Amino acid sequence: MVTEGKESKIFLTKPFSLEGKSDLDPSYSAPNLLRRLLSLLKNVRPGSDLTHFQLPPLFNFPKSQLQCYGESVYCTASNLLSRCNSGQSPLDRFTSVVAWSISTTRPSSFGVAPYNPILGETHHVSKGNLNVLLEQVSIDPPLSALHATDEKENIEMIWCHQTVPKFRGTCIEAQVHGKRQLKLLKHGETYEMNSPHLLIRILPVPGINWIGSVNIRCLETGLVAELSYRSSHSFLGLGGNRKLVQGKILDSSSSKVLYEVDGHWDRTVNVKDTNSGEVRVIYDAEQVISGLQTPIVKHAENVWPTESALVWSELSRAIMNKDWEKAREAKQGVEERQRKILRERETKGESWIPKNFVVSRSKEGVWEWVCSPIHKWVPAAPIIS
Repeated sequence: MVTEGKESKIFLTKPFSLEGKSDLDPSYSAPNLLRRLLSLLKNVRPGSDLTHFQLPPLFNFPKSQLQCYGESVYCTASNLLSRCNSGQSPLDRFTSVVAWSISTTRPSSFGVAPYNPILGETHHVSKGNLNVLLEQVSIDPPLSALHATDEKENIEMIWCHQTVPKFRGTCIEAQVHGKRQLKLLKHGETYEMNSPHLLIRILPVPGINWIGSVNIRCLETGLVAELSYRSSHSFLGLGGNRKLVQGKILDSSSSKVLYEVDGHWDRTVNVKDTNSGEVRVIYDAEQVISGLQTPIVKHAENVWPTESALVWSELSRAIMNKDWEKAREAKQGVEERQRKILRERETKGESWIPKNFVVSRSKEGVWEWVCSPIHKWVPAAPIIS
């Protein structure tokens, strides 16, 4: 989306829809994509960490990773968060939280990846009463923090993500480490969960899917969900592309399974009551992530200089225009400005301090990063969805 005047410096694109498309229309694809991708990785050894691997603009889609995280929260066609809050019983609310967690699993496109956020980059968007703020709080390791609040519903969300892409020879697995918290403050309930990993399969048949185990638990009620994301592809990559999510909801105090979970995260997900045998739909992807619209700039004068849609605007516009020479120059420009800021900071002996989060490490079985928001509530944003 391109707007007039000052707003023309801010470049926003559609979120990925159920069909896995953003503003990348069917005609957009890197020429000879698979061959070029294989050429790019020919000197990379299996098992290598690709965290700092620099992709040329040809393999980027016009969006920062911060925007992708944010869109999975604020880009929805129905308000699942409100449903979480309105559940009459702890089990009703927990089941709605499971559905909401599944809704953050979004389609993507094979062969193209978002930009790696620069240090201090932010993304600030509002959807109704939900205000969402993200910040890249570290680049070594790469840590993205999210804080979202809805004062009307009395809901708070805190995420801390570290993405570690690994090359596996025939695929790339983007491991997403870190904790997600959803707090229903009205009910005094905190839900903790992790994220599935993104598998980009190169051979024998190109494809992309979310895989791995997701555990969701409510600290106060003891309810737990154990979900498994996987593809139904055969060994040779044939036989369809069914994006499965299966698992169970149980009471951890008794280990009793209350619901069996089964479905497809890009279609519908059902729960089956283990007592009555009743089956019902808890999530319908078409209702939640279809027909999503591009966010709009409401108050351009209040957009921060660190906003993703501003930092990467020149590069995003060049990619959308398929002007690869200009895209290369724009990307180099962002990277050089970052190197200059780093050199100046090192010369002055200054340390980087995030603006909106306190970053620390805790040990709960394993060491993990914790991103704690500085402010209680996220303010309304100049960009709305």
